[in-house]
Amino acid sequence: MNKDFAFVDELVPGIRWDAKYATWDNFTGKPVDGYLANRIVGTKALCAALEKVQKKARSIGFGLLLWDGYRPQRAVDCFVRWSQQPEDGLTKPRHYPNIDRSDMFEMGYVATKSGHSRGSTVDMTLYHLDTRELASMGGGHDLMDSLSHHGATGIGQVEARNREHLRSIMEGCGFSSYECEWWHYTLNDEPYPDTYFDFPIT
Repeated sequence: MNKDFAFVDELVPGIRWDAKYATWDNFTGKPVDGYLANRIVGTKALCAALEKVQKKARSIGFGLLLWDGYRPQRAVDCFVRWSQQPEDGLTKPRHYPNIDRSDMFEMGYVATKSGHSRGSTVDMTLYHLDTRELASMGGGHDLMDSLSHHGATGIGQVEARNREHLRSIMEGCGFSSYECEWWHYTLNDEPYPDTYFDFPIT
């Protein structure tokens, strides 16, 4: 691992994670190239910022759960190959019900060069500290649909409020949101803005 990267849980004690691309529970339907361990990796700058996020979230009753951080370029290349394969319907109803898998890149839900590969982008959500249950957000991780956009119509007041809690906390701690995905945030002062890494997560 690059010396400026770390396992997020080692530098941000108490953070929860579920590295989706290391599991069968993702839009490809199987573990993705480069994810050899169910851990979240990021730059040390990302970890420092997430410590501040965690403290701010805790003050209003929430904890943090991460789904992805650093993403090896080989994983992105795997997404590209997957998008070119014939549709099997296995993950379509849950992850891309209203588009073709081949349209994911053009519509901005997946990128051939991902900010995740620079090490300072996270996919994440909030959970309630008192119950440990995930906050309702009106759509799950990697739902490639307009329902996932910030300001989306069709979600309830509770879901809209929870999304706004997350966005307010993240932006207040130096992150930028991504309009198409309520769960996706990038550190404004990322240390490697032009470098796309490819070391595996082991």
